[in-house]
Amino acid sequence: MFEPEKSEETQKDSVAMTPETRKTRRTVYLVPNLLTTTALFAGFYAIVAAINGNFSNAAVGIFVAMVFDGLDGRVARLTHTQSEFGANYDSMSDLIAFGLAPALVAFLWSLESMNQIGWGAAFVYTAAAALRLARFNVQLGSVDKKYFIGLASPAAAAMVAGTIWAFNEMGFQGEELAWLMVVLVPGLGCLMVSNIRYYSFKDIGLRGSIPFTAVLLVILAFVVVAVDPPIVLLLLFIGYAASGPVMEIWRRMKRRSQTETETEQD
Repeated sequence: MFEPEKSEETQKDSVAMTPETRKTRRTVYLVPNLLTTTALFAGFYAIVAAINGNFSNAAVGIFVAMVFDGLDGRVARLTHTQSEFGANYDSMSDLIAFGLAPALVAFLWSLESMNQIGWGAAFVYTAAAALRLARFNVQLGSVDKKYFIGLASPAAAAMVAGTIWAFNEMGFQGEELAWLMVVLVPGLGCLMVSNIRYYSFKDIGLRGSIPFTAVLLVILAFVVVAVDPPIVLLLLFIGYAASGPVMEIWRRMKRRSQTETETEQD
């Protein structure tokens, strides 16, 4: 049968897309999705560990999910393998690892003792995480990447996990801190859906050269965290969660001061 002659561009594409090239492409795109899957697995593990009463392990699982969640986006950008599928898969993974897992761990560790109020507080956190992720996807590309609008779900999850890990290691029972968790968990949910801006650290490049002192600071940070991981990580994320409201108050005071100065000059 007659076959239409292939154009030069089509022939080049056919030559370029060899089996080795297809395999390489699949491998490159597979890497960030495997990292996302690892983050999802860590979140799932946190839920299973909490069901079995291993709350410290559950908290560690959430922190592990944070590490791999941060890596998948970085790797995708560095290897130019961003895709719509990867972005959607990452959001679904975040909802499990940083929305559902922290709420369930907090509920099983402490909030369960408060009956309906407890599961209501846990649900508020989960719903807020879902709303936060949905808003993030809608605003993607239309807001300044330097800032998050609302507390990022991994940071909120770190606050919940860090609190449980630290107090559990100190020997506290969850029921003893139910009053704290019933305020903290939905409070973090409110921060996630708020309009408060948080620094995203996305403007920090990994490709260019960095000062030698920066390497020393990174090593020092690892050493400090290794001294007492639950306490140090909890304090670190308390500072980050508080940075948004503090900077928002400072910006408003600065704007008010400028307005008053302009009024006096007029």
